[in-house]
Amino acid sequence: MRYLKLAALVFCAGYFSLGYSGPVFAQSPTETIVVKPKPFDGTLVNPDIGFTTFQRFNGDSLNTGTKWTEGFPIQYQEFHGSLQAKNYPMTTIAYFRIYWRFVEPEQGVYNWAMIDKALQTAHARHQTLMLRIAPYGTDAESDVPAWYRKITGEVLRKAPGDGRHSSWYRPLPSSQPDWAPYESQWMVDPMNPAYAHFFGDMIRALGARYDGDPDLNLVDISIVGPWGEGAGTPMLTTHVMHSLMDSYLDSFHKTPLVVQPTDPKTDEYALSKANVGWRADCLGDMGGFSKTWNHMTDYYPEAIIEDGLQNAWKKAPVTMEACWVMQTWEDRGWDVHYIIDQAIKWHVSSFNAKSSAVPKDLWPEVNRWLQHMGYRFALRRFTYPAVIGPDRKIAFTSWWENDGDAPCYRKFPLALRLSNKQSSAVMITGADIRTWMPGDNLYNNSVFIPANLPDGDYQLSIAIVDPATRKPAIKLAIQGMDGEGWYPLGNVTVHQTLAANATEANQTPSHP
Repeated sequence: MRYLKLAALVFCAGYFSLGYSGPVFAQSPTETIVVKPKPFDGTLVNPDIGFTTFQRFNGDSLNTGTKWTEGFPIQYQEFHGSLQAKNYPMTTIAYFRIYWRFVEPEQGVYNWAMIDKALQTAHARHQTLMLRIAPYGTDAESDVPAWYRKITGEVLRKAPGDGRHSSWYRPLPSSQPDWAPYESQWMVDPMNPAYAHFFGDMIRALGARYDGDPDLNLVDISIVGPWGEGAGTPMLTTHVMHSLMDSYLDSFHKTPLVVQPTDPKTDEYALSKANVGWRADCLGDMGGFSKTWNHMTDYYPEAIIEDGLQNAWKKAPVTMEACWVMQTWEDRGWDVHYIIDQAIKWHVSSFNAKSSAVPKDLWPEVNRWLQHMGYRFALRRFTYPAVIGPDRKIAFTSWWENDGDAPCYRKFPLALRLSNKQSSAVMITGADIRTWMPGDNLYNNSVFIPANLPDGDYQLSIAIVDPATRKPAIKLAIQGMDGEGWYPLGNVTVHQTLAANATEANQTPSHP
């Protein structure tokens, strides 16, 4: 009894010590350790969230000025060993946008080596690859594949400028097959059955090869319009729209897909068949195209609701791209605080800043955004038994707060680890962190320790781990991370004999 009273006093002292003020020891199997970690307020670099590189990778030099490249094969830079790029946040996503002509240079012959290299380079630079295959751009260098024009007989029509706001098609010679340009930005006629057939075949081949690849972050659905931005989607017939969308929806079941808020009919169809997220290519536009209209107040708020996408973030990611670059936002005097607030409201998980430097004056806003973008898990309270006895169970309770604006969309396991100088064991819990929405989340459960784990004193640690390696994969918004990425919670005793004796003593009737 004297031993149990002493243990109770030690437990009480530990109970009222909050945070990582030192390990808590106790020896009674009926006692519970309570841990309240101290929060970490800094920026976290975690999988699938934050800024992306664009046609580049971590460690590459940035675009200069306010220009960028897209749609063409990546020009690989020599890697000098550092993953950090000056004036740009560390990222876990590399965004690759490539035109169809480079993926399928000959009919039915696919340049998988190009995509393989991008995936491998992203992996080597601690990133996953976000991918869009755009059908075409606005000129001969970014046109559809030459073999497609030969098959269909459609000729290239010259586009002055970038074609965004002009009707730029010139008449075809009378000897060439003609088609009515329903949309001024279309480079080819998507109503031609050949378009959905051949472009769809390429997307289906892409899905057959890459769906579920752990290095593929998501696929950006692109069916019509320059740069694959969807211009003219509402003008597609239902049959053509279904055919083009099905090439993605029927081919990608493991890798996330995102649609663009260009047409309620198209987006509702996608949502009816799968959990898709959405992306938009002009975050930040506060009047760059018109003095009376802009994307931030006159398009996105309405389109997100009208297309039925306002709750898509609960099941699939939202990703956005800068209209121009952030330097342009500053040069034009746009309200960056407002722009970022809207992105947080729309539950954006990742942002393509086009590998262009973040202006010095905007870093406070960028850091504020990075602390909200995507998920941000903070363990607020954790309880566990002081002694693990013959039942070999660690029964625990946990309260988590997701301080971000979205859940995590990949199923990273929550794990506990017991370790000392002689032994170590990792136990995977049944938690599904994909359900941890912004705000408070509770997860209470128990895990079995290995039957052959020797008796002794162990440190109990927690982490969200990679499903393949069981090594920590996600940094938590709490203090105390060790060199391996685990977060120590305190000490626990594995002692079946002691536990059994204590249990027997507790069950023995007392006599006067």
